[in-house]
Amino acid sequence: MTMKELIEAFPENISEAIQIASSTTFRQPANEIHNIVICGMGGSGIGGRLVAKWVEDELSVPVTVVSDYMLPKFVSQNSLVIGSSYSGNTEETLSAIEEAIEAGAHIIGICSGGRLEELCRKNEFDVVVVPGGNPPRTALAFSITQLINAFVQLNMISANRLKELEAGRDLILNREDEIRGKAHELAEFLKGNVGILYGTTKYDPVLVRARQQFNENSKLLCWHHALPEMNHNELVGWGGGDERFATVFFKTEDLHRRNAKRMDITKEVISKKSSKVLEVEAVGGSVIERSLYLINIVDWASLYLSSLNEVDPIDIKVIDYLKGTLADFK
Repeated sequence: MTMKELIEAFPENISEAIQIASSTTFRQPANEIHNIVICGMGGSGIGGRLVAKWVEDELSVPVTVVSDYMLPKFVSQNSLVIGSSYSGNTEETLSAIEEAIEAGAHIIGICSGGRLEELCRKNEFDVVVVPGGNPPRTALAFSITQLINAFVQLNMISANRLKELEAGRDLILNREDEIRGKAHELAEFLKGNVGILYGTTKYDPVLVRARQQFNENSKLLCWHHALPEMNHNELVGWGGGDERFATVFFKTEDLHRRNAKRMDITKEVISKKSSKVLEVEAVGGSVIERSLYLINIVDWASLYLSSLNEVDPIDIKVIDYLKGTLADFK
């Protein structure tokens, strides 16, 4: 499938993922869960970051997202460790899951097959197998849905979160023309510039996802930061700002009133250094809906920008080279 077809399929993927979730049953942990660790890299790991932020106001235990080979020392028999690897062969995630086994944690796998599925089945861990064969960054719907479903079934969050996913899907479908129009505007805005993406901490994973999409699909170097933290360091760095930089502010209706004021002041400061400032405002009745709306805009924008930059949005030869070289390193 082309990247265009894969992005178009996002709402359908949510429906398919919800269907998979409806036929999936997770075993209850033998021990009380004191903490949750989600292990994943890149397009697989971002689902963990998104879900952890979406449900932090409901979970009674902390969530840590690990994008590395090793787990924190606190992982124990009272930990829920979820390995999310689309291919099932991500070496960092597999290493972390091996450590989780040694620690006696309750383990769940989310993958399309590969060694992670084999490891889970061998050890009789729950594993959700999703459709495979596409770039991991296009499988976001499957990871976020299965993560939310796992938390629902383990009685950690309300089943309403799955309904919010469905509402987010419907929002994208109902506002398709509006989303693509904003995406074209964003792509034109970023062309030939260094992109800088700002939002608030609540939507930091959306910023990470946006950066990743522009990196991989558009072959664009950019960076992101979240308010209010950005106001305590990076804002000073704008003393060296100039017209090379194109700044995008992701705005949402649930901004803390002081963060809303901070965003206005920040735009004022940046506008003195660069005339390239764009605001993209989300719509939706929940943080999940607003996040999916922004994610879909960026997905389309990254595709349109790949065309403007005359690059292949599927190509990741440099990552393939890195993995091939690492495979020879023992």
